[in-house]
Amino acid sequence: MEVVSNIPRLPPRPMEGHKGTFGRVLIVAGSVGMTGAAALAGRSALRAGAGLVRVATARSALPIVAAIEPCYTTLPLPEEGEGRISAKALAAILDAAQDNDVVAIGPGMGQSAGLRSLVEALLQQEGLRLLVDGDGLNNLSKISGWPTKRKTDLVLTPHPGEMKRLWPSLFREEIPQDRQQTATRAAQVAGAVVALKGAGTVVTNGRQVYINTTGNPGMATAGSGDVLTGVVAALMGQGLGSLEATILGVHLHGLAGDLAAQRLGQISLMATDIIETLSQAFQTITPS
Repeated sequence: MEVVSNIPRLPPRPMEGHKGTFGRVLIVAGSVGMTGAAALAGRSALRAGAGLVRVATARSALPIVAAIEPCYTTLPLPEEGEGRISAKALAAILDAAQDNDVVAIGPGMGQSAGLRSLVEALLQQEGLRLLVDGDGLNNLSKISGWPTKRKTDLVLTPHPGEMKRLWPSLFREEIPQDRQQTATRAAQVAGAVVALKGAGTVVTNGRQVYINTTGNPGMATAGSGDVLTGVVAALMGQGLGSLEATILGVHLHGLAGDLAAQRLGQISLMATDIIETLSQAFQTITPS
């Protein structure tokens, strides 16, 4: 196993660049009562440099998501009675995916048979760059034999609880105690880049592994993972490979949390503080 120690860098922005140059990101997220997750992912993708971000969410949740941030666009999707995205949204999502460089799915989405069918359909789209997080992972864990159906360039960003739920869909044996072993084996079987979040987040493609050293306990707060989703998706959209984007995203996300904690303290840290400090984190690795 090759240990990665160098943090990837984004290339300099060309003077002739435009919005499309810096990545089009589609985020499929949110539901009634969980609008914040969709908005946090969208806002963090913008702050991480994506040129265009579109948040696709349940129709009745959309007005709240749209009101939180004017700089992303939105897409209303058909919904179930509980305010979750419906399986009938598949055609609209696939159409939107064709106009974007990266699709991220899962934050605040909820779980249902219809949502499982959406996740499964996206997983089978050849050539699609797909990031699955949050409830996207919870739905994925209930799809039988999903690794054999995967045709996407796939990134998975589970926290330990989500990995524990995902593990039985990958293996019949108990989940290892060792976090690096868990992430590596999952990445190998899934054919994906895996970021197993937590203290010392493990990022691996099954052949190379990176152990993150940024971040602090104040980041154990609602919405922090949604912010990471947006950051990694934005970096993928700017042309980094999936492993490189995930390593850099995890590093910058943790660094932004550290910078925010220096100002606010760990106890008072919120996910929105991480977003607001991302610019300082980026300035440590790129020219202002």
